[in-house]
This record gives sequence, structure tokens and C-alpha cells, in this order.
Amino acid sequence: MFKSVKCLIYVVIALNLGSCSNNSNAPVIKFSADSSSIVIKNIDEASLFQVRNAYHTNPDSVNFISVLLTPNETDSLQNEEYIAGHTKLQGDSVLFVPEEPFLAGKSYLVESYIGVKFADGGKLLKGTIKHNLEPQQQVLKR
Repeated sequence: MFKSVKCLIYVVIALNLGSCSNNSNAPVIKFSADSSSIVIKNIDEASLFQVRNAYHTNPDSVNFISVLLTPNETDSLQNEEYIAGHTKLQGDSVLFVPEEPFLAGKSYLVESYIGVKFADGGKLLKGTIKHNLEPQQQVLKR
């Protein structure tokens, strides 16, 4: 009996360590150095493989990233505004290049499903698995 309890403790610790490592390896969403595009980096190999397959199948219709201009507290704009642009693969990163340049002093909400996992060990043990995927969201200020 003591061996089975000891084994169970090892399994729980291993799953918790595994879930912690998944959270720290989430893709990074940020502006490029010149703020002319948005870059998603740190994509795990499995997700990058799926992105490449989808992109090479039909690069014009793939929409990996959604970018919305969000209203600031002092703006008269009341709704979020969709930013049109196109997506490019560059090495192990995904770039979003807008049709018109990003505006200085504005905030942009970026949503992406790249690298999002439906369920992992931590969510399974905690009972926080949801019935749908939630995108990774990042607010970027130019």
C-alpha cells in the first residue's frame, strides 16, 4: 500500500511539473523592432508544423491572427475596429503585416489560436477543462 501511495505522489508531482512547463512555453506576441508588424515567436514544434501545413495549403485564406484596434479611455471610438492585413511565415515565427501602419499611442488587441492547447495534465487534475478553445490574447500599445 505504501508503494502505491508513493507512486501516486510521484505521478501528481510529474503532472504538475509538466503543466507548469506548458504555461511558461506559451507563444510570445509582440511588435516587431520597428513596430511595422506583429510577431508571434516561441511556437512549439507541433503547432509550428500545423501552421506551416495550413499556410502552404492556402496562404491567402489562412487567418492565424486577429488584430483589433481598442478604444482608449479618452477616445470617442466606442467599438473595437478590425485591422486588415496579411500573415507571413518567417522561419519559426508568424508575422502579421497590416494594410495600413499601426498608429502611435493606440492599443491593439491581438488574438491567436497558435499553440493553444485544449487540455493538459494540470487542467485535467484541477478540473478546469472547458468545452471550447480560448485564444491567447495580448494587448499591445504602440
